[in-house]
Amino acid sequence: MRILLVEDDESLGEGLRTALRRAAYTVDWLRDGASALAAIRDGGFDLVVLDLGLPHVDGIEVIRQSRRAGADVPILVLSARERSRDRTLGLDAGADDYLGKPFDVNELLARVRAQLRRSVGRATPLLRFGALELDPVQLAVSWRGRAIDLPRREFALLRLLMEQRGRPITRESAQQRLYGWDEDVASNALDVHVHALRRKLDPALIRTLRGVGYALDEQVAQSAPVPSAPSQDGSAG
Repeated sequence: MRILLVEDDESLGEGLRTALRRAAYTVDWLRDGASALAAIRDGGFDLVVLDLGLPHVDGIEVIRQSRRAGADVPILVLSARERSRDRTLGLDAGADDYLGKPFDVNELLARVRAQLRRSVGRATPLLRFGALELDPVQLAVSWRGRAIDLPRREFALLRLLMEQRGRPITRESAQQRLYGWDEDVASNALDVHVHALRRKLDPALIRTLRGVGYALDEQVAQSAPVPSAPSQDGSAG
């Protein structure tokens, strides 16, 4: 999932970007309202985390103009303006949530997860697809009851595929959500991550749809593991 972070405070912005990346999100960081408006209009983000006191264009105006332009991306406001009037102003402008500064990072991450769930119409944090489970809170994955350790990028790709629930995701969309502006990406990077997931889970679990992209195979996800062949003395091999 790709997040646009808009924060002009360098220290806070760096800390937020680090925390969000550790939670397996792709993060692009901007520092002024005019750049944020252009980025939101271009699209491609699953969530915007927005400060209000921004150079060039105030955060409230960023929200208003983005909504007038038809942008429906969820917007989570972070602001030191904690008066009831300011919160009301932000929410009425079109923000989806409002968190006052200073804040606890764990609460921020919980609010991020909640907004992303709502955006896809899902009520519970845990993702399940057959025998595959993914917990975005604990950053944990299990396959057929066995814990699977995944690095950040593979976890993010699997989360994308599971959000699709068997529907295809295009290569372009996957790459857009896995890599930020400031990252050098090899042409075969996505294929490398898909290959690693197939090796760790099941070679047939992720289907390649030529000319389209990738999708999880529901039959494979629902199938029981193949039992080990018994040894000649009758015990399990």
